[in-house]
Parts: sequence; C-alpha cells; structure tokens
Amino acid sequence: MGAMESQRGTTGLVPTPPAIKDSPAVERALSRSKLYLLISWSMLYSEDDEFLDYLQSGEFVQDGRSAIESLMQSLDGIGGDRAKKKLVAVSKFFDQIETWVSSECVNWQLADLQSEHRRVFSNVITLDCPPYETLFGNDHVFAQSQVMGDIAGFYRAFGVELSKDIHERLDHLSVEFEFMHFLAYKESYSRCHDGADKTQIVLDAQKNFVKNHVGRWVPLFCRMLVRKASSGFYRHVADLMAEWMDFETSFLGVVPQPYSESDYRPATFNAPEGQTYECGAQDQGNELSLLLNEVGADSFLDKKVQEKDKEQEGPVGTA
Repeated sequence: MGAMESQRGTTGLVPTPPAIKDSPAVERALSRSKLYLLISWSMLYSEDDEFLDYLQSGEFVQDGRSAIESLMQSLDGIGGDRAKKKLVAVSKFFDQIETWVSSECVNWQLADLQSEHRRVFSNVITLDCPPYETLFGNDHVFAQSQVMGDIAGFYRAFGVELSKDIHERLDHLSVEFEFMHFLAYKESYSRCHDGADKTQIVLDAQKNFVKNHVGRWVPLFCRMLVRKASSGFYRHVADLMAEWMDFETSFLGVVPQPYSESDYRPATFNAPEGQTYECGAQDQGNELSLLLNEVGADSFLDKKVQEKDKEQEGPVGTA
C-alpha cells in the first residue's frame, strides 16, 4: 500500500520536503502531492493493516488537514475564489471522515475494511462505478488502446512504471492519482534543484494529465461512486475527490471536457470492424515504482513539448 521505490531507496509515508521549505510555490506543490497520495491510498484494496491503522490513528485526517492548511496559506490567490471555496469544502469532508472513523471504523478489523471495499467495488470490475479511465468515453477497444497508450506515454516520460506487488491496470484511479502525486512532488524538487525549463515541463505535464485524463472521467466516476456507496468511507472519499478535482482545474487553469452519463458505455466496447486489439498492459501492477530521472532529458513528453514550441514559436506553459 503506497510503498514507492526509487533508485535511491524507499520513500516514507509522506515525502520528505526539499531543502527550500519557505517558498510558497514549493509548499503548494508538496501539499497537492500529499492530497493526491491520500486519495490514491483510499481507493486501494487493503492487503494488510497498514491503511486501516493509518485511518484509526487519526493520521489520515491529520495529514489531510495539514496539507489543506498549508495549501490555503500559500495559495496567493491562484485559482481565485473558486479554488479557495473548494479547499474549504475538501476540509469539511475530512471532518466527516473523522466522525466516521470515531463512530464506526474505530473497532474495525482488516476484514471489515476489505468487506466494505468489496461491497462498493465487488471482486470483479463493477459496472456501477468502475475505477478505470478506459471504461469512460470509448466506444470500442481501439479507442481504449489509444487512451491507454497516452497514459503509458506520460508514465514513460517521467521514468515511472507500475509495481508488480499489487495487480492493477495503469488506468486505475489510484495509479493515476499516484502519478499526479509524483508530478506535484517532482515539481517541488525541480523548483529547488532544476532550472525553469525543467520545472515548466513538469507543470505542463500536470495540466495536460488533468485536462485530458483525470479531469475528464473522475467527476463522473465520483457521482457514480456516491450512488453506489450511498454512505460510509467511500461515500466521503467520493465527495472529497469531486471537490478536489474542481479545485485542481481552477488551480491549474485548465478546462477539461468532462464525460457525461451518456459517455459511459461499458457494455458496447467492440473492436472496430476488421480490427483486433489485445491490451498488453492489463494486470501489470497497481502502484508506481518511482525511477527518478533527475536530468529529465530526452523523453516522450519533452519531444511533444519541443514539437509544440516549434509549431507555435512561443513559450511553453499552457495546457
């Protein structure tokens, strides 16, 4: 659960801040990174007591509140009033989770948390609220492969790969949110140690991944999850996540085209006539192994940014 490896060892529960701690931009990146990670962990099926202990000890709520408070203090007007209001809403959902923990979860065993996860998500891919991006907005398998390929391209660009410890697809919500956690933390590192060009590449990646991926399908997924869970932990997480995605789009200044109910067509995924496709990315692991490439350099995303620069003959920075 949440364990991430890099070439320099294993990171702790919450990433260690870079050397520069008083920069508002660094604080914003670290706070966003932590909130993405908390939501990512929330969506995993727990194989051991670690996450349950994290909940019952109050550290989950404490870390969430700390991140929101730090983000609020360093926001500096970014995202306007809407972003500030969304942070207040996210904070209230942490209050609800705290109440749920003290009233219901306090005496839970691991089996209870696992049972709640199965109730909401079942043992197979539930069609009520599937936590997989490629089940939204794609009419056939070929379209799924294009989306999956784009996601894989983002991961390759920053030298990350799926861990084989826990089996999941790379379009699982937890994996995508952990990637956003990584990008935000990478931004904090880049602001401290790299130049403006490399920092801009990381910022562009965040904007594009929210605009073209999580910002499109997660809002609809949250509405579906609210209906399916109806109450309990995952209902609170769904509400929290919906407000968080609204904050992120305001903060990053992007306007995704979110999927609607009519875009969810899991029963009609057929390959285009005359074409076949086999997805080789299935069941390759859930979480991301972080293989930090400090020099950034020649990557899928860098090439895309360079091509965009040549076409527009302008600075990088818009998504």
